[in-house]
Amino acid sequence: MAYRGVLDEQAGLTRFRLRTVAPSAELAPFVEYHWIVSWDLDEPYEQRVVPHPNVHLVFEPEGARVYGVLRGLFTRRLVGRAQVLGVRFHPGGFRPWLGGRVADLTDRTVPVAEFFDVEGSEKPVGDAATDAEMVAAAESVLLPRLPEPDPVVEQVRSLVALIAEAEVTRVDELATAAGLTVRSLQRLFSDYVGVGPKWVIQRHRMHSAAARAADGAEVDWAALAAELGYSDQAHFTRDFTATIGVSPGRYAAG
Repeated sequence: MAYRGVLDEQAGLTRFRLRTVAPSAELAPFVEYHWIVSWDLDEPYEQRVVPHPNVHLVFEPEGARVYGVLRGLFTRRLVGRAQVLGVRFHPGGFRPWLGGRVADLTDRTVPVAEFFDVEGSEKPVGDAATDAEMVAAAESVLLPRLPEPDPVVEQVRSLVALIAEAEVTRVDELATAAGLTVRSLQRLFSDYVGVGPKWVIQRHRMHSAAARAADGAEVDWAALAAELGYSDQAHFTRDFTATIGVSPGRYAAG
């Protein structure tokens, strides 16, 4: 299974195990899935990830934290032996829990105790013997605090899905699909997603490009740039290099 956004995935998966688990029915309107990473290393390893437009609640050995949408690369240094569980909320899915603008969390990590009175909640998650027990421990934090359904979350999810499925490649197209002005769409994304629709479109392009570069086949970069909605290859190359840290050709070469 390919995990879009995990850079140099094949090398990484020789050093850690990554798996996903569906949420309970009660959490499914808000949570996309749980992810679990475990490792047992003799030497430290750094894994880079190109984040998605999702908020995460992460139970780590050093504490449980809420991660807002990160606009830059995320790098995690894996040391020794440990396991971590993350709750990946749907785009917009954390807004009902937060009760405020998700943009206020962007590029921030916040102790979970600032949202819920659950100090020490990382211990039962980290000490669990099985994935199912880890998920149950994490959900025991969320289920007693389940917010009321918010129909806007479903709207936002649908709009982000249009981007992910490459149905739209421009903000004005997305605004038309939503029946909103561009300005109203930007406010909606700031409030519910934490970043603007232009950022989400650009980030989807980078996920698609990195996945194509990593699949081992020869890539026609000019054709890929056009497919992703770029007016020219140079613009695509600049965006890729700024996001991933190396040019498309260098990333593909490993």
